[in-house]
Amino acid sequence: MVEIVPITSAHIESFHRTLDYVARERRYLSFVQAPPLESTRAFILNNIHEGYPQFVALSAGEVVGWCDVTPKSGPIDARIGVLGMGLLPQFRHQGTGTRLMAAALEAAQLAGFSRVELTVYRGNTNAIRLYQKRGFLLKAVQPREAGNDGFDKTLLVMALTLDGPR
Repeated sequence: MVEIVPITSAHIESFHRTLDYVARERRYLSFVQAPPLESTRAFILNNIHEGYPQFVALSAGEVVGWCDVTPKSGPIDARIGVLGMGLLPQFRHQGTGTRLMAAALEAAQLAGFSRVELTVYRGNTNAIRLYQKRGFLLKAVQPREAGNDGFDKTLLVMALTLDGPR
């Protein structure tokens, strides 16, 4: 059973391990390993302090996935959120990503975000289908070279307009 809950400081180390695992897959994130634990801790504690939506999927008390929405930098873009998410391989294709994203987007809407944007590699077709199913639309294409493994790392920018606070 996978539980979706808001992140707490107790989840930081487990989150960091999961983030590092997904980053080292070199297919889903723009970095190849997690930032140092203290940077991750600062990021999460800031999200908690600021009330930014950040949810984790827990299995047997361990973080197996996450989804967060943080504001774009700069006061003009403050109501535009950036979605980040990831799941360990053994928890993919089971609806966990859908549940994580639904929780984060609902919280983003309640927090006053007017739009949520994300970037995804063209080769990540499962994630693209998930985002499209939720209503994200293609906004831009930023070409990149294919990786050594042939994985298409053309960067797609997608966006979803939120209806505003309920």
